[in-house]
Amino acid sequence: MQYAGVGGIGVGGGVDCDVLVIGGGIVGLSTAHALSRLAPGTRVIVLEKESGPARHQTGRNSGVIHSGIYYRPGSLKARFAVGGAAEMVKFCAEHGIPHEVTGKLIVATEREELPRLHALVQRGRENGIPVRELGPAQITEYEPQVQGLAAIHVGSTGIVDYGRVSAQLAESSGAEIVYGAEVDLISRRASAVAVRTTAGLVFRARMLVNCAGLHCDRIARLAGDEPGMRIIPFRGEYYDLARPDLVRGLVYPVPDPAFPFLGVHLTRGIGGGVHVGPNAVPALAREGYDWSTVRPRDLADELAWPGAWRMASRHWRYGTGEIHRSLSKQAFTRAVRRLLPAATAADLRPAAAGVRAQAVLRDGTLVDDFLIRDAPRTVHVLNAPSPAATASLPIGREIATRVLRALGPA
Repeated sequence: MQYAGVGGIGVGGGVDCDVLVIGGGIVGLSTAHALSRLAPGTRVIVLEKESGPARHQTGRNSGVIHSGIYYRPGSLKARFAVGGAAEMVKFCAEHGIPHEVTGKLIVATEREELPRLHALVQRGRENGIPVRELGPAQITEYEPQVQGLAAIHVGSTGIVDYGRVSAQLAESSGAEIVYGAEVDLISRRASAVAVRTTAGLVFRARMLVNCAGLHCDRIARLAGDEPGMRIIPFRGEYYDLARPDLVRGLVYPVPDPAFPFLGVHLTRGIGGGVHVGPNAVPALAREGYDWSTVRPRDLADELAWPGAWRMASRHWRYGTGEIHRSLSKQAFTRAVRRLLPAATAADLRPAAAGVRAQAVLRDGTLVDDFLIRDAPRTVHVLNAPSPAATASLPIGREIATRVLRALGPA
């Protein structure tokens, strides 16, 4: 297909497709997949700035199929994660994608964590998730090397390679996917939307879907919409466990409900290795996968947002602890040893990091649910961190439903 050159960003002269999706991560590809199922014949183009799919949040996580136990009953995260986990297992089985329903332990190691653990039991039951309460002896039946005062076993948690899932979604969707297509201009009119890439190509569509992840707030502003939030990037640093036989499955600490992060945990991957982490430290770039990656524009955006300062003043103690664990391997090891006393610093081998796109409101609130907003001829996905990969199939269906409603009868 031939697209317009840079000579015009107007929306006259027809359209190249019905729906243009910005972002080739798992949510964008799931949206394209859902459109093909809900409205066969819908013409979809996906623009991805990287040279392949799933290069950022989707391809740089623990690979966990989350149960949905952590999320407030009735929230989008709870609804979409619980249903999405079952759908993800079914999708993988249908397409021959390696996966496993392993279950996981959430372990309390200190007495002050016990009330939070019991609250998770209740939340799990409210969300319809199978939960079994365990004492110390029962913990070792599941994980002989793990110690704790009490735990819960969540049977519906699993593992998968989300990169493989994304590739299959791309293939099954029938969408045209254009790689190396970074967007730098959007023109929206009553009849259509035109998008220009840095390479000078112009794409015209009847509807635009913003699934740009780490850059979703910028895309919203390019479209002329003020999203009321900004993405603050948090890097999650991982280690690989040199003695993977110490862990049979998935082991998590009891999370702090004040934060959308789950704490340092142990995750056996689909390939048999064990991932340790992540922590959650402020990244110095939206794609800042190490401390040496600094992008002044990204930092300027963060520092200009009042919510970033309010968040920092409210949570500085937590943040200081996370930075300490990032800079000190011994401190990180101590966090691991709370769950796995046999682990030593020598057992932890550095692994690739990820960056979480966390939406922060003007008042400093960390958005704790998926955030999807409609605008003229546009749907913006403004907060879709974990468990978005688990929930990607119902999220994609939700977005596709909104798009088709806006398009109206064919």
